Amino acid sequence: MFTRISGTIAERGDDRVLIDVGGLGYEIVLPPCVDEKVPRTLGERVTLDVYPVLAIDGNAARYTFFGFGNAVEREFFEALISVASIGPKTAARAFSLPMGRIAQAIDAGDHGFLVKLPGIGQQKARDIVAKLQGKVTKFLLIQDPRPRAAEAIPDFAEEALAVLLQLEYKRGEAEAMIAETLRALPDLRDAETLLAEAYRRKNRRAEAS
Repeated sequence: MFTRISGTIAERGDDRVLIDVGGLGYEIVLPPCVDEKVPRTLGERVTLDVYPVLAIDGNAARYTFFGFGNAVEREFFEALISVASIGPKTAARAFSLPMGRIAQAIDAGDHGFLVKLPGIGQQKARDIVAKLQGKVTKFLLIQDPRPRAAEAIPDFAEEALAVLLQLEYKRGEAEAMIAETLRALPDLRDAETLLAEAYRRKNRRAEAS
């Protein structure tokens, strides 16, 4: 099973990305702290370290791929799921702050901080500290990269984004549509034209697939 993937962003959701690799699309689930560092512009190239999880339901089996910015982040995720009460989905949700900050709380036995992480209650916080305290030193030494700065968009693009959200597009998909259209057509100056062009580009991709 592969542990790293490189390709172009074909689709972008709130907590996942679809990466095109030679015509094959791989859906990668992104923990919040990783998601904010991954580009939202469709067509942009990205490389992620991957942790595969196989779920078996009766006779059906399905892989879920969790993505990380580097091998150390993946290793930290593996440390979290080594705790008996922490499954992959819980670990991914909890990975909502920089790795070094979470590791610091684990090393200090800071249950109060850990319970503020999504999906982590009092018992899970105690389990994490009991299992990992004193074993996360290497993660304390890592400099967490700064998240990508959000690109400023003009007022008319904000207006178009609001319309897409009202139409029940997911924020990540809507932002990606707006950014991709603005990049392709930088001379656009009004929301109505921007929405029309975004719609046309979306239809062209659908027809081509």
